[in-house]
Amino acid sequence: MPINELLLREFDREMSNTRKTLQRVPAEKWDWKPQEKSGSLGWMAGHVATLTGFTTVTIKTPALEIADASIPKVEKHADLLNTFEKMGGEARVALAGVTDEQLQQTWTLKRNGNLIFSMPRYDVLRTMCFNHIVHHRGQLTMYLRQLDVPVPALYGPSADEKTF
Repeated sequence: MPINELLLREFDREMSNTRKTLQRVPAEKWDWKPQEKSGSLGWMAGHVATLTGFTTVTIKTPALEIADASIPKVEKHADLLNTFEKMGGEARVALAGVTDEQLQQTWTLKRNGNLIFSMPRYDVLRTMCFNHIVHHRGQLTMYLRQLDVPVPALYGPSADEKTF
């Protein structure tokens, strides 16, 4: 089985969980912050919604210079799910088309010409793309918890959704 088929199975599961989480974000709390150093709920939700764009860039380019990148942002709640669906769809198409050979090629991330990392594209996808989304989605669920918004069941029942 080609590696991208395994990645697609994982991607689809994680995107389903991410969608369930983003659907819970309350529009009226968009500017809320859990504390001063934190990003707002809107920033966190927008970051989660757009992170799949990094998957697309990782597959379609050999490298990224962050200083030159245009990083998408979700400015308002009304755009949250549409942005997630659009960028997630583009990432899925890119994953479906990537070859085992491309996954073994080195991919590089730099900032202002300074190397941040260089590793096989597969490793970038698993750690910096997939795990990155899961990490920030976890933070987002804590924002929801603090706002007393029911947290969806993701890998089993949540305290709010005892489905078993």
